[in-house]
Amino acid sequence: MKIAFTTKTGETIDMHFGQADSFHIWEVGPEEAHYVQTLTVGEHGSDEEDRIAARASLLADCAIVYTMQIGGPAAAKLVAKRIHPMKTNVEVGLKESIERMQEVLRGNPPPWLRKAMNKDLAGSFWDED
Repeated sequence: MKIAFTTKTGETIDMHFGQADSFHIWEVGPEEAHYVQTLTVGEHGSDEEDRIAARASLLADCAIVYTMQIGGPAAAKLVAKRIHPMKTNVEVGLKESIERMQEVLRGNPPPWLRKAMNKDLAGSFWDED
């Protein structure tokens, strides 16, 4: 599954979701994880609603967004797109966060995480609302 991280350096999760200029995207599975790409947030007006919507659309392929902080409206927009926001509250190592996620994936993941893992497999059948 694809996970987005808010990071300045690629080493730590150290950015607020709404202030991140880019997102580092990783493909994370129980046994393997690798960096995929960095997605850059372009200019999407001065309205906060537009900026949040642009970030959520940019991350549509991701199952999870790891961020240091995120506001309620932004978290709600992500959830509406079936993206699970995870807030760290403090700076944490990106690789350590990936390793912890892999441990959970190898064990018995909670239902929300099993659903997120299957996001890529759901395809258009599940998107017909």
